[in-house]
Amino acid sequence: MLVAGGYNNSKYLQSVEIYDPSTASWTIANSMAYIRAHHTASVLANGQVFVTGGYTGGKSLNSTELFDPSTGVWTLAANMSYARRYHTGTTLIDGNILVAGGHDGSVYLSAAEIYDPSTGTWAITGSMNTARRKHTDSLLANGKVLITGGEDGSSSSLSSAELYDPSTRMWTVTTNMFATRTEHTATVLANGTVLVAGGSKGGFLRSTELYDPSTELWTLTGNMTRTRESYTATLLSNGKVLVVAGKISSGYTNSTEIYDPTTGIWSVAQSIHTGRYAHTASLLNNGQVLITGGYNPDIGYLNSTELYQP
Repeated sequence: MLVAGGYNNSKYLQSVEIYDPSTASWTIANSMAYIRAHHTASVLANGQVFVTGGYTGGKSLNSTELFDPSTGVWTLAANMSYARRYHTGTTLIDGNILVAGGHDGSVYLSAAEIYDPSTGTWAITGSMNTARRKHTDSLLANGKVLITGGEDGSSSSLSSAELYDPSTRMWTVTTNMFATRTEHTATVLANGTVLVAGGSKGGFLRSTELYDPSTELWTLTGNMTRTRESYTATLLSNGKVLVVAGKISSGYTNSTEIYDPTTGIWSVAQSIHTGRYAHTASLLNNGQVLITGGYNPDIGYLNSTELYQP
């Protein structure tokens, strides 16, 4: 598991480290060329990791770079047309990377662009209908990309959703969510529907809803056991969804819960040891979930990690 960049208690980072599940240990890897946080990292078909954009603490970036696991070396790739942070980076079925939205330091972006790993070049593609940042991206079984919610600069959050079709390179508006949301999660379930949960719209949410790509309609499903934003949602090997920690109105939580798609019900799971938000969650090959870093207001930025065993 590769962890790159971010922010700690004093500075923005370009450092990188790798977690080996077989030894349960971390090793320092070569640093990125640029300091960056609020960037994206996408795995390419050849196994390399492609990092785009982000924030240095002083400006948004249009730079990109590639990490080769076989050599442990980073190489600079072609710059994007737009500097971006809080954008999305989606690996499409054809192996290309779709980057959409974000914030360039001055304005919210609707612009999108495509990176072709075979040529190492970017091409501008159709713009989203709504400029947004802190939205979610979900690759659907039909190859389209679903974008939900986020912020557009004029409201606290959005209920709008839209679809990108790689065959036409165009965006179309799909039906709105029931709730406006930012800092939420979107998880593609085994049956192809998308579970959108939590987030905030000025207040914290525990409502959840399902998007059906075949009908392009949303339906409400069971509420989470508590409100939360800036948490993680992980699709487990058994088809259930694990939600971990997050930010709440009183600060943070260490609670976790599990969604069962067969019943539409959330149930409380074992709490993590350290409450946190803005962390990451990664499903390992052995079925465990690795929780890394994040922020705890009582402690500060965290370097602790925890493993969940389903």
